[in-house]
Parts: sequence; structure tokens; C-alpha cells
Amino acid sequence: MLRQIAHEVELRKEFLQGETIQTIYLGGGTPSLAEPNWLKEIFDTIKENFTLDLQEATLEANPDDLTEAKLDQWQKLGIDRLSLGIQSFQDEVLTFYNRAHSAEESIQAIQRARNAGFKKFSMDLIYGFPHADHSIWEKDLSLAIAQNPGHLSCYALTVEPKTALGNWTEKGKFQPAEEDFVAEQFEMLQSKTERAGYLQYEISNFALPGQESVHNSSYWKGEPYLGLGPGAHSFDGKNRGFNPSNNALYLKSIQNERIIYTEDPMDEIDRLNEYLLTALRTSWGADFDLIKSNYGKDLKMEKRSHLEKLESEGWLVWNGNRLSLSKSGKLLADSIAQSLFY
Repeated sequence: MLRQIAHEVELRKEFLQGETIQTIYLGGGTPSLAEPNWLKEIFDTIKENFTLDLQEATLEANPDDLTEAKLDQWQKLGIDRLSLGIQSFQDEVLTFYNRAHSAEESIQAIQRARNAGFKKFSMDLIYGFPHADHSIWEKDLSLAIAQNPGHLSCYALTVEPKTALGNWTEKGKFQPAEEDFVAEQFEMLQSKTERAGYLQYEISNFALPGQESVHNSSYWKGEPYLGLGPGAHSFDGKNRGFNPSNNALYLKSIQNERIIYTEDPMDEIDRLNEYLLTALRTSWGADFDLIKSNYGKDLKMEKRSHLEKLESEGWLVWNGNRLSLSKSGKLLADSIAQSLFY
């Protein structure tokens, strides 16, 4: 599979129209399981086909994959940021999530990576695990911050249909937490990270100053990117699209020197609405001057009464002509953004 992904790099080298590559992100699936020499083939192919000015190269990794040998080889490839799938520091919760690592192994893995010379990390945590109180989440947050990762990505536990958790829920074997319980844990997350000096620079992402993810920030800023592999999504600056998620179909197309890429055309209104959706998730917010110049819409005047209503509810924050969400508004980010759509 990785060899075919490397070949896709060659087949799609014109997609970004000669733009310089500033970030590489190896994620989706578990790239830390791959042999480093396979990852090297992908890196080498990228270097051969694109102009690079790398600011950041990230690898998603499970804590139990962080051996000294792999850490050394990843650094030699140029990987300088690790995104660690911690999920929880409670062993009973990790067992429920079917994770192979233990809480102690997570802490040891972080220290091992630091000893190997890595300085940039992100920890993934999941909140909203159903429990009698908030003690599990309180412990997870305290332990995570104590490791001083510099960056936290925190997501609410969601039940997706046609998954094991979805099937358990349907059969009554699992009862998701109530919305208010999850919202309270989100507010705990905001409060505890703020006290520790972290900025909530995106709804689910918190960083110490200067440790924001450069790669993920480019998504929220609407910058073009090329996604490689089965199910990968791409954006050329105007339209989005995606590769087939079926592995066999993807492999066959690459072997036949073809790209089965489904483009999802976007008109100006689609782009404006997407800008609102992504920008309002960030600390820098939506720039109403940019909206007027790029999309020809005077949103401040055209949506004036609705904006005043949202502001009176305490959900909005104005900084000049930029609009962002208050701490309480972040709980309703998607619905607020959608209420401003054209």
C-alpha cells in the first residue's frame, strides 16, 4: 500500500500547481506501525516531485509503537512532531476503547521520545466517557497537562452508526453520556487548559504559545493541500475532492496509472459558507473585510439583526471587523456558523 501511495505522489504532482510544500502529515490509519524504510520511500518521492520548504513534518503514532529505533529513524526522515493517540490515562477506559497501550506506557513513551530529541508533541484525548461523575476526565486532563506536551487535541466521544460502539448502543449494551454531561467536560477542558497557559486556537485544539500545529492550521485557513491514499481528501484552493475509500479499487487504479479522484465542485456561496464554518472554529475568527472583498457580501449589514441577537446571548466576540466565538459560543460553533450561511 505505501509503495502505491508513493506512486500516487508521482501521478498527482501537478495538483498543487507548483506550490512549495511547507508541511507533511502522516496520519489516518496508524503510520507508526509501518517500517521506517517504507516511510522513507514516500518522503523521497515527495522530495523528488515537489519543492519543499518544510516548517513541520508530523507523524501520528500509538504510544506502544515508540521504540528507540523507530524514533531515531523518524527523526532522520525529518519528522519533527509526533501526534500521540493517548485517548485516556485510565486503563479501564483504554480497555473499552480497545487500545493496546496502558496509561503507564503512554507516559513512558513520551519520555522516550523526549530522550530521543523530539520537542514537538500533540496528545489526542477523548472526553465524554459515561461515568457517575467527572473524575475520569479530571484525572486525564491533569495527567496530560503534567506531561507538558505543548499541544492537546481533545474530542468528544461520538457514536457512529455501523461501528462496534454504534452496534452496542443500538442493542442497549452502551449508553452514551447526556449532552449536558459532555458540555460540562468541554467547559472543564477550556478552564483547565487556560489556567495552564494553553490557547484554544481551534474548537478541539489547545496549544502553548508558538506550539500550534502548522499543518492543521492550514486547513482552517483554507489553504490548498494534497491528500494521498485511500479515502484521502484534497483541496486545490477552489474545489474539494476525494480518493476512493475502497483499498482494492484504490490499489488497482494506481497500478493502472490512473487516479480515481471524485471532485466536489464548489461555487462562491459554498466557499463563503465553508469559510464561515472553519474560521469561526478558530481563535482568529472570520474576517468580515475579507468576506466583502473575496465574496462581495457585506455580512455585517446583511445579517445585522441576527448578529446582534447572537451577541446579546453572549456568544460572539468582535475584534475590529473580525468575529470570533466566546467561550460559551464555542459550545455551539457549528450551529452558529450555519445560522449565518447564505
